[in-house]
Amino acid sequence: MKKFNIRKVLDGLTAASSSSSASAQPGAPRENDVIQETLQSEHFQLCKTVRHGFPYQPSSMAFDPVQKILAVGTQNGALRLFGRAGVECYCQHESGAAVIQLQFLINEGALVSALADDSIHLWNLRQKIPAILHSLKFNRERITYCHLPFQSKWLYIGTERGNIHIVNVESFTLSGYVIMWNKAIELSTKTHPGPVVHISDNPMDEGKLLIGFECGVVVLWDLKCKKADYRYNYDEAIHSVAWHHEGKQFVCSHSDGTLTTWNIRAQAKSAQIITPHGKQPKDGKKPEPCKPILKVEYKTTRAGDPFMILSGGLSYDTVGRRACLTVMHGKSTAVLEMDYPIVDFLTLCETPYPNDFQEPYAVVVLLEKDLVVIDLGQIGYPIFENPYPLTIHESPVTCCEYFADCPAELIPALYSVGSRQKRQGYSKKEWPISGGNWGQGTQSYPEIIITGHADGSIKFWDASALMLQVLYKLKTAKVFERARSKEEKANTDIVEEDPFAIQTLSWCPESRMLCVGCGLTSHVIVSGFSTAKSPHEALALLEVRMQCEFSDGDSPDPGGDQTPTLPTPGASSSPQESEPPTQPSTGSNSSDGPRDNKPCLQVRSSPLKQSPGYQVELVIQLVWVSGEPPQPITSLAINSSYGLVVFGNSNGLAVVDYLQKTLLLNMGTSELYSPSDPYQRQPRSPRKTRQPSGATCDSNDGSNTSEDRCKSPTSGSTSPCNSDDERKQKFIEKVKFTSRRFSKTVANDFAKMSRKISLSSEQKPDLDAKDNAFTRSRSSSVTSIDRESREAISSFHFCESFPRKTDSVVSPCLLVGTTQGTVMMVALSLPPPGDLRLQQPVGISSCGTLVTLKGGILTMALLDATGTLLPPSYEPWYDPNASDEEKEKSRRRRPASPPSAQEGQDSQFAVLCSEKQAKVVAMPSQTRIYKHNITESSFVLRADVVQMAGAYCIACFCANGHIMTLSLPSLRPLLDVNYLPLTDMRIARTFCFSNLGQALYLTSPTEIQRITYSQETCDNRQEMLSELFTPVETPEAPNKGFFKGLFGGGAQSLDREDLFGETGAGKASRSLAQHIPGPGGMEGMKGAASGVVGDLARARIALDERGQKLGELEDRTAAMMSSADSFSKHAHDMMLKYKDKKWYQL
Repeated sequence: MKKFNIRKVLDGLTAASSSSSASAQPGAPRENDVIQETLQSEHFQLCKTVRHGFPYQPSSMAFDPVQKILAVGTQNGALRLFGRAGVECYCQHESGAAVIQLQFLINEGALVSALADDSIHLWNLRQKIPAILHSLKFNRERITYCHLPFQSKWLYIGTERGNIHIVNVESFTLSGYVIMWNKAIELSTKTHPGPVVHISDNPMDEGKLLIGFECGVVVLWDLKCKKADYRYNYDEAIHSVAWHHEGKQFVCSHSDGTLTTWNIRAQAKSAQIITPHGKQPKDGKKPEPCKPILKVEYKTTRAGDPFMILSGGLSYDTVGRRACLTVMHGKSTAVLEMDYPIVDFLTLCETPYPNDFQEPYAVVVLLEKDLVVIDLGQIGYPIFENPYPLTIHESPVTCCEYFADCPAELIPALYSVGSRQKRQGYSKKEWPISGGNWGQGTQSYPEIIITGHADGSIKFWDASALMLQVLYKLKTAKVFERARSKEEKANTDIVEEDPFAIQTLSWCPESRMLCVGCGLTSHVIVSGFSTAKSPHEALALLEVRMQCEFSDGDSPDPGGDQTPTLPTPGASSSPQESEPPTQPSTGSNSSDGPRDNKPCLQVRSSPLKQSPGYQVELVIQLVWVSGEPPQPITSLAINSSYGLVVFGNSNGLAVVDYLQKTLLLNMGTSELYSPSDPYQRQPRSPRKTRQPSGATCDSNDGSNTSEDRCKSPTSGSTSPCNSDDERKQKFIEKVKFTSRRFSKTVANDFAKMSRKISLSSEQKPDLDAKDNAFTRSRSSSVTSIDRESREAISSFHFCESFPRKTDSVVSPCLLVGTTQGTVMMVALSLPPPGDLRLQQPVGISSCGTLVTLKGGILTMALLDATGTLLPPSYEPWYDPNASDEEKEKSRRRRPASPPSAQEGQDSQFAVLCSEKQAKVVAMPSQTRIYKHNITESSFVLRADVVQMAGAYCIACFCANGHIMTLSLPSLRPLLDVNYLPLTDMRIARTFCFSNLGQALYLTSPTEIQRITYSQETCDNRQEMLSELFTPVETPEAPNKGFFKGLFGGGAQSLDREDLFGETGAGKASRSLAQHIPGPGGMEGMKGAASGVVGDLARARIALDERGQKLGELEDRTAAMMSSADSFSKHAHDMMLKYKDKKWYQL
């Protein structure tokens, strides 16, 4: 990531920024002069904090049995380390090459990684942010396998040529000792044995090294004598080898699905050949070949039969069968099916010593998209309940929202209902990967992340204190009927891919109201939170018919300043007097297509049982119009205080009263403009002509001529329907068709992104030269795509403000932002609270255009005269299924409406941000106070008004990768960092800011990356991060036993230093590999570790101490041997003393 400090530059340009980019409108009063802005550039710094989720495209795995830490490597060079619940760490190799193997220096706080670019790296895990101490890059040979014996500093590296090199992990230098492939195999062999696929030392004799070649040859190499003791040959290729702990037998897995067992002293023939999943012929012939057994592990127990665990090896006739892990224990064989293909597995054992009974207790299975831990100690092999947040990708994430500093009672409430959703049948034992310690951070405010998924599910996550834990999962697909017959499936061909995918959501944390919208099937679901089950009731359904077409009678009315009041249910639907007469609907039945007034999905007709948690209160569906599917929903908002839901698309907007379950407003975008707006059509009320289902409303049923259809949505003139439009339409269809392999959601995003990028380089007219007098006509140089695109709704904001310039008292309002940069004000007239609210209709009136900006509107907010954010009003949560008395108590706690504004001008500021610029407008005079052009060559993807260090600012993320913050209300630039170029539509769809300097995005299909733009959080990050390494005593080595000590049958040690060191083996060739030091000296190491006590010098000292410990261990081993010899002598004397005595003489 490109890093640079722009504080001095910003401080130097503050005056210039205030006078140019954030210039005040000439003649306008500087209302914000009285506001003392406290935010400065020193409050901001950008850095990554933590990454959550399943490692994307995993490739390797390792486990430290003493520290209880699991490491996972990926195909893009990432390292993920896991300990106890909440202990996670992310590292990245700069090269980005795939991690092919990982090896822990057990209980040393270090890890060796081998990459596909033939480099090996030593990671220091004793610091909170691991860093690379050494690297070694091989130049002439390709790495295929690595092996690091327990308590050894010599790493064996096998290559594609069949050679084995040895590396000192303390200095990361090559030894002159090399095992060449032509010395290992028999001289009579005429072919190359292939790459090295396995290396391991004999558990009982460190001087004997077992080498497996791909061709099927296994060699037992004597390290001291530098020769092969035994060679074992088999016709099939080898995939893995596993030792018996006594060092007398080993097992090989082969490509034909067989397991061969060999005695080390019998090289002529294998002791046993079995095919675990092969069919045994009755005539005694060889079983049919099976799929390769990719890995086998052989683990022994003191009190029972050994475990043989393997992956693969299934019969070829099991077509379509999922990947399996086979556990063979005694005479029983258990085949455990997995949801995804197996990448690797490890057996967790009680001891780290390979020459002792292993006592396996669990198996960690790394799948392509999951991590499973199996309990070997219980009947049926149940799995452990995974404490990590690895289910983010259970269904692809389609949208994401981040809420920092939520109400404190929210997380316990969500957890209480979510705990009832947990699966049963897990192992009762504790999670075995239990290493590390939690961070000691000072962040104590609650944080919640909400993710929407392609299957219609919504997950609530507790994201407090840099951790992530799923709280509650809501399934919205249960609201709809499942397609059963072929005919039903044929009707949904337009939405066959992810029909339930959540595209947008609006959540009120205080009232706990949730509103979600699906783009493809154009439905909105309103849900309320309850701690009790809801009675079996049929779902409330509201169908809306949205159509954006104009008749010839639509023309701008230059005269008249009055704003017509739009009709509401219960009020007359006739047009206002100022509205010109519209043409009557002609032949609506004949224009309807084969599918008209029908939604994309069928809502369940039977009563729905809803568990505690979020319960559906209302389902709103857009219906087909004239054989065309409804347009995707682009924006959504809910307000619990008003009881309203508003949503919009490219046709217009609709306002729904979810308390009365009625449609209040349904009209086209251009109809929102007031008659005084230049070049805009006059608003016209929706006419109800056809309502086949309860509450269906059409925004326009006027006659549709070819001339009307071709009218530009942003001008009063018409454009001919010629080949240019046809070519444009074919282009859009081609983009969508060729992009279906991603998903239809991504296709729509891609088409939108392509249009924006193509337009970003064009010089657009400055719409802000005169805010109140501008032209909306388009020149012929604008692309045909831009001419065709309708003005869609892009943003909503409920507020209490001044709907008109002449107002002196605040009232409920709705700000509406469009993709053409227009912000319009809609006034709301609410009935009195109580029973009247459920009986009288809500009045709605359009107040025309407030201001225009370049680019589509992204976010809107309101500040008071002191610069404090005015959040939308809300109603405190109460349980809808509670008793009437409890409901009444909760309703009494409802906050009263905000007091009226003080007499005088401009007591509020409207903050508006688009894809290109930001503006601050004084209210109610609607005078622009400040303007700032955010970007010229790119465009803003996400913008939010957030709280930061007790003040407020605008945070923006641009498509060119820049993250910027602007002060409020003066729009001074405070931060501008080139952080992350847009490389994937996933980032654009999921990037979101939150309060207190927090942000996140989906960095891969399975992982969430959290970042901070707060200087305070960056400074405290070290304390907040978890620790991977904790001081733990290494278990004592196993005792030899009486007879082994008596006859010398214990493990044989090897002085590897004399054998592999420079004095004994000489120097290695310099051209073979290149040594690369860590981040480069003391200062570089401090930068990589961010000040943690774990710099390069101390790490080297720790490794030297490790060498001293190994020497002390050898001394203790010698003392134990002498003690054992003494014990054997005493035992022999006792035997001679009582040898000739009878049992009754004792």
